Amino acid sequence: MRLKLVSLMVIALLTGCQTTILQHQTKQHKSIESSSKGLNSESSQDHADSIVLSEDDNSKLGQDTVSPVPEPKVIVYKDIWKRIAATMTFKVPVHNARVRSQLNWFIRHPRYLQRVSKRASPYIYWVVNQLKQRNMPVELALLPVIESAYDPFAYSHGQASGMWQIIPDTAKHLGLRENWWYDGRRDIAASTTAALDYLEWLNKLFNGNWLNAIAAYNSGQGRVLDAIRYNRKHHRSTDFWSLHLPSETEAYVPRLLALCEVVKHPEKYHIKLPTIDNEPYLQSVNIGSQIDLALAAKLAGINLKTLYLLNPGFNRWATDPNGPHRLLIPDSRVDRFKSALRALPSNKLIQWKRHKVVDGDTLNKIAFKYQTTVNMLLHINHLKGNMIRIGQHLLVPISTRNPTQYILSETQRLAQIQSRERGPIKLHYTVRPGDTLWDIGREYHISYKKLARWNGLSPKDALHRGQNLVIWQRSAGTKGITRKIVYEVHPGDSLSVIANKFNVHISDLIKWNDLNRHGYLQPGQKLNVYVNITRLNV
Repeated sequence: MRLKLVSLMVIALLTGCQTTILQHQTKQHKSIESSSKGLNSESSQDHADSIVLSEDDNSKLGQDTVSPVPEPKVIVYKDIWKRIAATMTFKVPVHNARVRSQLNWFIRHPRYLQRVSKRASPYIYWVVNQLKQRNMPVELALLPVIESAYDPFAYSHGQASGMWQIIPDTAKHLGLRENWWYDGRRDIAASTTAALDYLEWLNKLFNGNWLNAIAAYNSGQGRVLDAIRYNRKHHRSTDFWSLHLPSETEAYVPRLLALCEVVKHPEKYHIKLPTIDNEPYLQSVNIGSQIDLALAAKLAGINLKTLYLLNPGFNRWATDPNGPHRLLIPDSRVDRFKSALRALPSNKLIQWKRHKVVDGDTLNKIAFKYQTTVNMLLHINHLKGNMIRIGQHLLVPISTRNPTQYILSETQRLAQIQSRERGPIKLHYTVRPGDTLWDIGREYHISYKKLARWNGLSPKDALHRGQNLVIWQRSAGTKGITRKIVYEVHPGDSLSVIANKFNVHISDLIKWNDLNRHGYLQPGQKLNVYVNITRLNV
């Protein structure tokens, strides 16, 4: 009887061991199931930033259950690309013709991702970390590669701006501010938050289908919803691959998936991804008020170009007086920056000048001269209107360096774009009331899209009176051999005299030299003249 009792106890104990193991396996299965809820068959959402390794539970059968369960081993990735690759969950249909086409493009251009990696290195950890906090697919960190090649200053034909290429209407809906001082669409922190908010909202709209959500990010949710309604009406599937969408969008999602495949298996495609440290690179530091960016760079011990690249949302020489009052600073420089900032009196963050109003001054003219705004002058000087008087003194914020040294300010970026040579003849054009890019392009026999590109604009951008445009032309409008001549004005010269001398039109002289038709020429003044050397009257 005692022997039977002992036997029963052993059996019960062994049964308990297996029950414990089965319960553990069931919990694991439920955990895996719960992590997949809300996803379509095209993706899943396991977003650990490291991989946990454990032994197969079946190997524990028959072992002493009293023994402690060994701690799981954790792999920590030093390279952000490897971290992304290890935590990807989208299923990539590599044999799909559209995906294969995009994959072949990356294979044919191996240096492209090397350039993008260099550009992405300051930002990509920030993006991956935001995705992890939201439990969103890590693949979305590759969207800025498709959108802008991780260029925070990118500006597209559709008025989309920044790393995430957000258009003005979407920016407004997402609460991103845009004004003379600041463009939130280019702000790394603000635009990433806004883009991920939008993607989360789209994912819910499309019932957890990430591919449809990503397609909607590119073409707008309306088009994708219309395509889904059409397919349902005709009893067709509503997955991304079955939808009829704009050709750009039909290539956009496959391009992202092809990029995911390359990042996951770079060796397979003979592509080298430069190492990017899987550690924080940036910290957000609150300044509390407006600050001159050149001064901020000096306090942090970095060059001004680097500061602009980390804070591309600021258009001018200083941060927006109305905020945000924060800067992204390299992690290794934060302590130095904070210490130097504390030692500096708050009234020294911006340099000031007393401007004495002279005859002909207006607030607009003064604001333009000092690269500030009328609203700023009104606020600082407690003015109730635009009226100012001769002899009055105004307090004006000024930059600590020459404006040309703020090389990534909007003004200097535009100057660089407009100075890039596009042809042998460069004209300057001042916008008149009612002008459009299309009208000007037609007048000069050039594409309005080219005109927009030469001036850092979108073809959809509106022009404003007084705006300066550059126009490049291959010839001065005459057939034959055209040469540029720099002519020095002599006493008695007039536009008509010079035009007759070189057998050109007066209107051409005015265009080539940005002259006032009713203005006077000065002896010694230099004029550019583009002439047909076979038709000279000289």
